[in-house]
Amino acid sequence: MNVKYIAFFLLGTALILVYAFVNPSDVDFLPKCPFYFFTGFYCPGCGSQRATHQLLNFNILGVFQQNFMYVVGLFIVGYHLIIIGINTFFNKNVYNFIYHPKTPFVLLFFIIGFWILRNIPYYPFTLLAPK
Repeated sequence: MNVKYIAFFLLGTALILVYAFVNPSDVDFLPKCPFYFFTGFYCPGCGSQRATHQLLNFNILGVFQQNFMYVVGLFIVGYHLIIIGINTFFNKNVYNFIYHPKTPFVLLFFIIGFWILRNIPYYPFTLLAPK
C-alpha cells in the first residue's frame, strides 16, 4: 500500500476525532474564518467547523443552526454518491445532474443568495447566521 494513502487515512481519522470530541466554539487552536475576521460578515462557509462537530455528535438540529448550506452540501454529495453507486453496482446509466452544464450556475446563485441573506440583521434572516 502506498504511504500517501496511509498518511491521508491517518490524517483524516485524526481530523474526524478532533472534530468529534472538540467543540470549535470552545477552543482557539482551530482556524477561524478569515473573511469574518477582516469584514465582520459571515461567508457561506461560516459555521461549518461547528456544524461538523454537531454532525459527528448526531445533533442534526445543531448542524442546521450552524450552517444550513452545509446540510444542502451533504445532500448533494449523498445524491452524487448514490448515483455513482447505482451506475457502478447495478450497471445502470442514470443521469447525474451534478454534471449538467447549468448546475454550477444554479449552485452559485444559491450560495451567493445564502451569503447575502445570512448577513441581513433582521428576523427571519438571523436564523441563517451561525449560532
